[in-house]
Amino acid sequence: MRALCLAFPATAAAAFLSVLAGMQRGGLPSERVAWVAIGVLLTVAAHLLPALCRGGRMSYRVVGAVIWAGCMAATCYGHAVFFLMAQQHAGALRADAVVVPASIEGTGRDLGAIAADRAAAVAELMARCRVDCMARRATIRARIDALDAEAGERRRREGTADRVTAAQDRAETHRNATLTDPVTGRLAAVTGVPASTLELLAGMLCALTLEGVACLCWALALDRRNKPHERDCEINPMNEARETNPTSGNTTARPNPAISARAREESEPVTPAVTGASGAASIPVTDAVTDRDRVADAIATGRVRCTVADIRRFLNCSQTRAMALRRELVEVEA
Repeated sequence: MRALCLAFPATAAAAFLSVLAGMQRGGLPSERVAWVAIGVLLTVAAHLLPALCRGGRMSYRVVGAVIWAGCMAATCYGHAVFFLMAQQHAGALRADAVVVPASIEGTGRDLGAIAADRAAAVAELMARCRVDCMARRATIRARIDALDAEAGERRRREGTADRVTAAQDRAETHRNATLTDPVTGRLAAVTGVPASTLELLAGMLCALTLEGVACLCWALALDRRNKPHERDCEINPMNEARETNPTSGNTTARPNPAISARAREESEPVTPAVTGASGAASIPVTDAVTDRDRVADAIATGRVRCTVADIRRFLNCSQTRAMALRRELVEVEA
């Protein structure tokens, strides 16, 4: 049950990633539906095949292992596509958040043309005049002042444009840096590996981890040996061989009232009543029936497990005797 609590969310998350990856990889609606169906099917198959093929024959397990490897590769590839596309979308959003200063359009004449006009005005000012010299000189000086102001404004605009260009370059550099994940960018700077390669490796690692968690949890959840309702006295050659080893691991003993009840029902008719010399009836019971009743009562109360090793320790008998009593108890239960 605890494994299922982790297996279901892991499979659901992996299937959702397969759906998103299929939506991103397809162009037409029909292609997206096909990619989604294939991705979800391969994801579920990759999660359940190890648990389903565990109890099968060797040939089934070999074929299942090959198919499982293909399913894992296809699923991890699809999840890596999702991770990379998600990183690109996140990088685009971060880049859009960077403010880039607007360019300043260069209005007005060039400084060279302004300088040429000023030189011509100065030459006119220096020339001799015959009529109305004062007015002519004042006009030329005013024109020279206007040209100087125009040149200063042009220089100010060029300086502002240079600062704006530098700010744009810095913003563009920042924007390019935000396209890459911060952690990936720092790892790329430290290791020297390209950021795109690190992003691919990170996506594959995340996909493999998710698929591994889902496969392990489903294998544990569908493992019959871990189910609580499994009987202690189930006949299994491997379990019987393990139980004969005194150093085997301990498991929690559970009482089984059915064994005790049936043991008493079968033991009562076979106990003969013999009248002694004093007239009192004595009921001698054979050792086999007495041992079986003792073991059945101990199992019912939870003091002994229905295993060869525990029966042997409880009765302090030989291994052959303990195995015979265990078989009798199993037959009584059946």
